[in-house]
This record gives sequence, structure tokens and C-alpha cells, in this order.
Amino acid sequence: METVMRLASEHAVVIYSLTSCCMCHTIKRLFLELGVNPSICELDENPKGKEMERALVQLLGRRTPVPVVFIGGKLVGSTDRIMSLHLAGSLVPLLRNAGALWL
Repeated sequence: METVMRLASEHAVVIYSLTSCCMCHTIKRLFLELGVNPSICELDENPKGKEMERALVQLLGRRTPVPVVFIGGKLVGSTDRIMSLHLAGSLVPLLRNAGALWL
């Protein structure tokens, strides 16, 4: 849990992902198209990936933990939460407040 939270606190936007996950790809693409340069942690390429995945399962309370997005050091959630925020027009202001967007 410590590794997950430390990384989340060090960057404006952190996406925990798996390289083979299509929903992870969708979320990463959304942030890039918005002009955000997120820190992306591919759990399947990280030596501590399994440990981090277990921590994310605990945080989210569900079995499939990715993608998981932290903005401004705070857990925002997974695909459904990010898309809801985006469609409601709330994602960009959240990103601006976190310092991930300047316009």
C-alpha cells in the first residue's frame, strides 16, 4: 500500500494499468488527448506489481483493480468514475486543480 500511495502523491496524475487491458488503454488515451502527461505504472512490468495490485484491490474493494486513477494524490477511481467525471465536465477542472493542466 505504501508504494501505491507514495507514487500517487509524487505526481499530479497516476494511472495504474496492465499492458493487456483495453480499458486501461482507453483511460490512458483519454488523459493524453486532454493534454495530461500522466505517470503510468504498468503493474505487469513492475517488479512490485503483484504487491501493488493487492493494495489496489484493498483500496477499491473489488477483484479487478485496473485501471485505477489518482489525481492530486487522491484516489479518483476506475473507468466508470473517470468517464462519469469527464461526461459531466468535472474532469478537466479536477486536473487543473491538481496542476496536471495549465489551460
